[in-house]
Amino acid sequence: MSAVMEAVRAGRVAEVVQLLDGMPDSERRSLVPELQALRKELRAAPWDGGSRRAHPALHAAGAACHTGAAAAASWIAASDMRWSSAPAKVLLRVLEGRDNGWLTDVAHRLAQRPETANVPYELMCGLVHRSGCAVPATDAYVRGWVQHVGATWRGGTLVERLRGETDLVPLVAALFELDDLRGIGWLFGDGPDSWQSALAALTRAGLLDRATMIESCVARLLRGGGATDHRVFLPLLVRLDLSREEERDRTADWTALARDAVSPVAAHAQSVLAALALDGELTPRQVAEASEGVLFRSEKKLVRAQLVLLGKVLSRDPAAAAELLPTAAQAFGHEDTQVQERALKLVARHAKRLDSDDVRSEIAIAAQQLTPSLRSRAADALGIAAMVPEPVAYEEVLPAAPGPVRLATAPGTAVELAEEVGALLAAGGDVAAFERALDGLVRQAYQNVDALLDALGPVAGRRWWHTTEPGRWRHADSYFDAHNELHGTQDGLDLVLAALCGRVKTATLHSALRSGSTGPGCVHGGLSQVFDARLREVAYRLRTDPLPLLLSRPTWSTGLLEPDELVDRLDAYRRLGARVSAADFAQALLRVRRSDRAAAAAAARRAAALHTAEGDRLAGWLSAEGPDLPVVRRRVSATRIVVELGELLELQTDFPAGFRRLGRPLAAYGESGYCSHWNEGIRPHWLAALPERRELVAARMVHDLSRAAVNDSRGGTSALPLLAESGGEAGESVHLCLAYGLGARQAEDRLAAVDALLVLAARGQLDTERLGADLGQLVRRGAVKPLRLAESARTAAATGANATIWGMLRHTLPVLLADLATAAPAGAVGAAGPTVVATSSRGLGDLLTVAAECAERSGARGELPHLAGTAARRGSSRLVTQARRLRDTLTGSAR
Repeated sequence: MSAVMEAVRAGRVAEVVQLLDGMPDSERRSLVPELQALRKELRAAPWDGGSRRAHPALHAAGAACHTGAAAAASWIAASDMRWSSAPAKVLLRVLEGRDNGWLTDVAHRLAQRPETANVPYELMCGLVHRSGCAVPATDAYVRGWVQHVGATWRGGTLVERLRGETDLVPLVAALFELDDLRGIGWLFGDGPDSWQSALAALTRAGLLDRATMIESCVARLLRGGGATDHRVFLPLLVRLDLSREEERDRTADWTALARDAVSPVAAHAQSVLAALALDGELTPRQVAEASEGVLFRSEKKLVRAQLVLLGKVLSRDPAAAAELLPTAAQAFGHEDTQVQERALKLVARHAKRLDSDDVRSEIAIAAQQLTPSLRSRAADALGIAAMVPEPVAYEEVLPAAPGPVRLATAPGTAVELAEEVGALLAAGGDVAAFERALDGLVRQAYQNVDALLDALGPVAGRRWWHTTEPGRWRHADSYFDAHNELHGTQDGLDLVLAALCGRVKTATLHSALRSGSTGPGCVHGGLSQVFDARLREVAYRLRTDPLPLLLSRPTWSTGLLEPDELVDRLDAYRRLGARVSAADFAQALLRVRRSDRAAAAAAARRAAALHTAEGDRLAGWLSAEGPDLPVVRRRVSATRIVVELGELLELQTDFPAGFRRLGRPLAAYGESGYCSHWNEGIRPHWLAALPERRELVAARMVHDLSRAAVNDSRGGTSALPLLAESGGEAGESVHLCLAYGLGARQAEDRLAAVDALLVLAARGQLDTERLGADLGQLVRRGAVKPLRLAESARTAAATGANATIWGMLRHTLPVLLADLATAAPAGAVGAAGPTVVATSSRGLGDLLTVAAECAERSGARGELPHLAGTAARRGSSRLVTQARRLRDTLTGSAR
């Protein structure tokens, strides 16, 4: 072994540098194979003190011995060198003596690496300065520069540190070209020593060109970027303190920003345009062009400010009415009726100055977009004929409900199956993919277990339980024992694969199968035990008495199993003389379709003709009326409404122990306050276990869904669309889950609830009266906020479900309006303890707006309890205005 390799293995970095100093290139190249072999050796070695000690020396030696620029850059930036690399100054030392062209090539190659490569900025900067090349304006280099210069440990103020940068101008220019400021945005704070203040100060000092800085700021704001990038570039633009001439020269840019930029940037552009307009620097045409984009923005604050500006301009220049009033009339089509009313008042105030019939006609056409009540006011105020649209019979248009998908057959070969299992373990999958893979494993293990193990070798070799390292704490026997529940697809497949590969003891499998899961007694325990029991029995039978196929493999993606298919599988068991798995058969019974009575009766006769115990059991199951559901009782706990279930005897008779818990009475919070079922990936499997009894699953998910609304938790509603697509009665528990989802804090969670609502409506299973009443009580108790509910309702109505949403809200609003009328004190306490939180008017106006829109579009008529009292209130608040609008719509007085 050479002296260099001895020093590298020992981790003596200084000695390695000394030995390589002055070594000819030919000798350095001869060391590369040995260095590569050591690198490969260290990759497979445990991450202990020896390997950590050798890595920096290996890193430095490889950088010095690769005489090609591409190879050297690749070695320096390698991912396996990243966690224990040589310091930048050492790498610069070993690269001394290279010509400038070579150093330039390496510097630019390193700078072009993604930021995740973590190439030190000090190394790239040192190579650039030594070679004298131009600064590489790549994301990695610029981000590294920002972090390096912004580091307070270097001392002095940021302005002082930036003054000392030799490449200040090109690097600042490159800063504006970053796609986003992800990862470095936190460095751009506020205050006198912020980047914005420092760059503005350098611009005033003449170190940065003012025109270029202004142009770069405006261009970057026009281009956009990351979600928070405006927090950097907008303050910088403000600190540059543009003169009136500089602002006027960029009128087109301000117009574009006011129309399309994010709210803070649009507000700034709007303020600049307003100042120019009020000083007479803009023509009426320019004011109109700037207004056209703003008036259709969703931010009501911006729209109101633009209408105020139009009013001021018209007051100063009455002759601009012909140019500006048609623009203001475009706001008649805004989704917010208060904006419509403001625009109408503005147009009506200045309409007398119009002397053109064409302009009046244009405004009259725009007035057709107003709500019916405002449309009649427009006719009176503008002196135009009321244009009443032709009555059209309303027809509800709902998105088509997704139908179940038939599962494909299991892969025909062990190799295909191994590929699918590997993909499932790597990226996850739905219930259909899991059931298909599980059935394939059972079938292939029965037919040729040796071929299956050969095919699964590469897949199993990458799993944590396949290690042969002694003392590994996550040993399969401890992980898969009865004390640990299975938490989804990966755990289930890992158990089956570990059993096939002999990595878990047969005694462990048998013990877990006999004792069942001993997990927490939370509300999910019954569902979790059903999932566990079948997989544990399958795993045990794979080692002792392989099953020829799965009886419980569903026919459809919802988990439903056709009765004829189950009879065929039982017949196959009879012909093969195979012993049926109790848990597999029990799951098949819960999945088999019984709602189609004709098909169930025909399959029952075929099952009885098998003359087996399982065939007789299936025949009796299919012949019985069902599926039965337990008695549901509501329970109120603080702001929450949850449910409890009574006993269900059908599921406690002739079922394995792991299944009987489903039929026992269910307390609202289970037997234990502790719950480990945090993984949302298990919920689709629970629904697929009971495809004709979703109420049993929903009752156990109510408290989970309530967290999304009450505790503002993220996630938890992803199973709602699957709940809606499932089978069985959509009763009290399903609708309560949906109500909590519609009031969730996060927009993506509310969107999942809206999807579920539309699916139930399209299937004719949505009880709008029940859902509306539930929402009323939840809003009344403070569990659901009216603003969130209004957003959900508006989103659903936008799909065309106006009658559906009105049918829901007409049962929600009376509860809230009644509380508003009585004005109960907040947090009132009665004899029975806390009652309800007083209904706040906050958000109720938005809810009334959505209700009025849906009532107008669907042609709803009738009386809404307590609406008249709210509409009779004095004032012009959103709550009162929308109450009057809804009242006029329901009574038909709106024209």
